[in-house]
Amino acid sequence: MKVSLEHDDEQFLLSLERLGEGTVQDLCEAAGVTATAVRQRLGRLQSLGLIGRQTIRTGRGRPHHTYQITEQGRRQLGDNYSELARLLWSELHTIDELDVRQRVTGRIRDAMVRQYGANVNGVTLSDRFTQLGTALASRGFSVEVDSHEMLPILRENHCPYHDLAQQDSGICELEQQVFEQVLGVPLTLASCCRDGGHCCEFHPA
Repeated sequence: MKVSLEHDDEQFLLSLERLGEGTVQDLCEAAGVTATAVRQRLGRLQSLGLIGRQTIRTGRGRPHHTYQITEQGRRQLGDNYSELARLLWSELHTIDELDVRQRVTGRIRDAMVRQYGANVNGVTLSDRFTQLGTALASRGFSVEVDSHEMLPILRENHCPYHDLAQQDSGICELEQQVFEQVLGVPLTLASCCRDGGHCCEFHPA
């Protein structure tokens, strides 16, 4: 699962990846920040499982620690498929046969429904919205469910398909269809990042 990182933390991970491993001092020099800042970032990234620590003992001196990226950290840095997704989406739309194109799109939609809806089985609509929000958040989406109104609202704080959406609004329509099938109700996309909104909001129709 990819987690949402601030830009500085991601750059810090990249610095450590280039080093291979390093002490706090090594990381201070590589990142150009203070030891206090390095330790704060190490603490955050260790708690997320992205960085590991090894204790080195030599002779009678005090042991020291070295830090290295974990396998999960490497997946975090390498888990960027936006360019591939854009290419695949573009190629999908070059299929001349409409029925073939629709079948492929339908299979993508069905796969997404199975993935996001596996644990969405609440009796009430509010429960299902919450369960879908949890499923999306576990996959790195920045989402929240607002249940303060009469009907719940699913809010994506940033577009998970930003580059694709700028190229083709069809991805927004596909996502809406997936959410409708998972939740079992028609939805209205009341706000959309693609149209300049600060978030994407899905309301029960």
